[in-house]
Amino acid sequence: MRAEIISIGTEILMGEILDTNANFMAQRLPAMGIDLFFMHQIGDNRDRLVELIQTAVGRSDVVILTGGLGPTEDDVTRDAIAESVGEEPYVVPELEAHLRNFFERRGGRMPEQNVKQATIIPSGESIPNPRGTAPGWWVEKDGAIIIAMPGPPAEMTGMWENDIAPRLTARSDGGVLISRTLKTTGLGESMLDELLGDLRFAEDPTVGVYHKADGVHVRLASKAMYEDVARDRIAPVEQQIRSMLGDAIWGADEDTFQDAVAGLLKDRGMSIAVMESCTGGLLASTITDVPGASGYFRGGLVTYTAEAKIQYGVDAAIIADHGVVSNETAAAMAGAVRRQFDADIGVGITGVAGPEPHGGQPVGAVCLGIETAGESYATGYTFAQTRAAIKARAVTSALTLIRRATLGELMTGSSGVYRRL
Repeated sequence: MRAEIISIGTEILMGEILDTNANFMAQRLPAMGIDLFFMHQIGDNRDRLVELIQTAVGRSDVVILTGGLGPTEDDVTRDAIAESVGEEPYVVPELEAHLRNFFERRGGRMPEQNVKQATIIPSGESIPNPRGTAPGWWVEKDGAIIIAMPGPPAEMTGMWENDIAPRLTARSDGGVLISRTLKTTGLGESMLDELLGDLRFAEDPTVGVYHKADGVHVRLASKAMYEDVARDRIAPVEQQIRSMLGDAIWGADEDTFQDAVAGLLKDRGMSIAVMESCTGGLLASTITDVPGASGYFRGGLVTYTAEAKIQYGVDAAIIADHGVVSNETAAAMAGAVRRQFDADIGVGITGVAGPEPHGGQPVGAVCLGIETAGESYATGYTFAQTRAAIKARAVTSALTLIRRATLGELMTGSSGVYRRL
């Protein structure tokens, strides 16, 4: 079956809210054996929506709409579907009574404009909404299925799980799409593409490479009639890729980078402490998001000024000679916090998150330092993004260095300042 998603709402089209509904369904349709070929965003305009629905029905087996089922004038989804299939909506007395009872149970009176939520067309049926007043529609006409669900995500997901997903699964023409995602660090997208070679052109499973915030992901996907058949096709290719990439793979599927780093620290019995400047405690927060962090996280300091860095053990001469944002200062911060908390690994982060340059360094300049009992390493980055994104990328880069330190690979591919202690 071929599916198409239409997200309705001017607020979505204008970028005022994120379209999480389409993302939710796009992740689930392939596992049901349904191919998703198109996704659209459209404003609250009846004529344009009618045109889009008619186009979608002409090329897809299932057209799923979200939004526009409210009681106001700009909620046009029902009327657009009715016009698209050439039918007239009518009020269902049982639905109207249900809506009136809904309001009465809450001590109110139903506004008359809400009656439009109790309508249906001859080729459709109403789908219950356990979390709101807007029922959905399931319409079948000329071999196509048109589904309309409410826009609020809580209402949409409830309707999807209770009614829509089971019905679509039962109607699917068979097959499931199974995917497996391997997550890597330390390799650029182009380098990874080159390493994978001919695997990139395989058809079953397909192999895709995608740049993400926590590294580059390799996605393997196979479609088959049965889940175990698809998994059997993926398994040998996954093993081949794991052999190629080795420790560059830090996790798979739902694993998070901080979970992977936490696992390494626990497995090796190593402790860590951090001194942060431009990230303002975000690294410490990220590390301690993982349950059980008290087993390896000794503590953290936010030293936002040069004076604070000096107060907690950074040599004033290093800052004077090299500047607050420098590899030398980052390395000194790592050493100072390691000694302060008697940790196996110390991490220092200093940089310019913006919006203005500082100390002769541009916005986005970040220096990371890391120290263990026998090694010290520092390196610099330039992240040309927003303040929040710069801080997030600095934390991800710091986790990468922590991982390298736990694996004893600080010197591998080093482009910064490395020294043995």
